Amino acid sequence: MAAAVNRRLVALALTVPLFLGACGTAVEKSSTPVQTQNVKAAADITAGDTYNDTDVMFLQMLIDNQDQALQMVDIAIDRASRQEVVDLAKAVQATQSDETAMMKNWLTSWDKPTTLDERVSLHADHGGMPSTGDEEIASLKTVKKANFETAFLNLFLAHQHNAVEFADLELDKGANDQAKAYAERVKQSRADQVQQMLKLLNS
Repeated sequence: MAAAVNRRLVALALTVPLFLGACGTAVEKSSTPVQTQNVKAAADITAGDTYNDTDVMFLQMLIDNQDQALQMVDIAIDRASRQEVVDLAKAVQATQSDETAMMKNWLTSWDKPTTLDERVSLHADHGGMPSTGDEEIASLKTVKKANFETAFLNLFLAHQHNAVEFADLELDKGANDQAKAYAERVKQSRADQVQQMLKLLNS
């Protein structure tokens, strides 16, 4: 049962970039007709020139979120005992690395920074968005191996839920069509991952 659950999760995570290629297209400032982008990887998708402050904030916050996620899954790949947890970590590693490259490309094309000046204050300024602490991530390296999977899954579950909250903010107030389409995929995929991690915690 756990293996079947994991296979579904891995398949979902690895297909996120492909779904993005079919989600709308960028809204340009020019009157050139919009055409569907035929791409194979998230990093190849362009966002166009239309954006607002929420789009920028969403991408910056999610890049930071995913940088932390990649730190956590790197640790999990080395320390997790169950193959299901290792496979989950590897799927997230592959997908979110590509997504991060895509978001950085979008921000660079808008001449915006790809990093946050201050994680805590930014979250506080925009509704108190939660953040995973660097100390919490570091603790995954020292927690007893017998307790590692429980510690990792609990922390990563909350972390991925944070990404869902960022996506909700973008869907509510963002202006860029590609960013909003991506936020919808983030919301769906991370919510599904949360459910899968809950099953792993209870198995």
